[in-house]
Amino acid sequence: MNTAEPDVKEQVNWQEDVFRVLKQHDVKHVVYVPDAGHSTAIRLAEADNEIQSVVLTTEEEGIGYLAGAWLGGERGALLMQSSGVGNCINTLALQVCAKFPLLMVVTMRGDWAEFNAWQNPMGQATEASLKLMGVMTWRADKPEDVEPLLHGAATMAFNGDSACAVLLGQRLIGEKKWVK
Repeated sequence: MNTAEPDVKEQVNWQEDVFRVLKQHDVKHVVYVPDAGHSTAIRLAEADNEIQSVVLTTEEEGIGYLAGAWLGGERGALLMQSSGVGNCINTLALQVCAKFPLLMVVTMRGDWAEFNAWQNPMGQATEASLKLMGVMTWRADKPEDVEPLLHGAATMAFNGDSACAVLLGQRLIGEKKWVK
């Protein structure tokens, strides 16, 4: 009789996976507008002496910052929420014209169980808007999808001077609720 305990699948910590993949791809700059969905990666980047962690006032600043980092020989990633994608549409033309690697990790709002109707329009348009601007996108809705999709996107961005985005679905992040 086998008395061994059944195998219990280890819980995937996708938030830490985001940071781990960025480190594996030699990312030296993490730029972001504060977002709860990215809080773990932001906290880990801020604590890492090898990474410049930069708070932005608006997401499109991150595209210019990352272009400059690349010109200086370093890699970076832009962490933002789907509502911030709308702020970046015109600035994405910089990547189209200059052909530098642009890696974005986007936490989604307005695509599942959204309590804030203001998030819905851009949440529904995020992926199509990015694709219209030439950004390759992949969507992660399960914790185990984050690491391989982000690894693939980073590989394509940094080896092909491409614009790539991984969309972290709202079901992955969890339902947000009004707090009284």
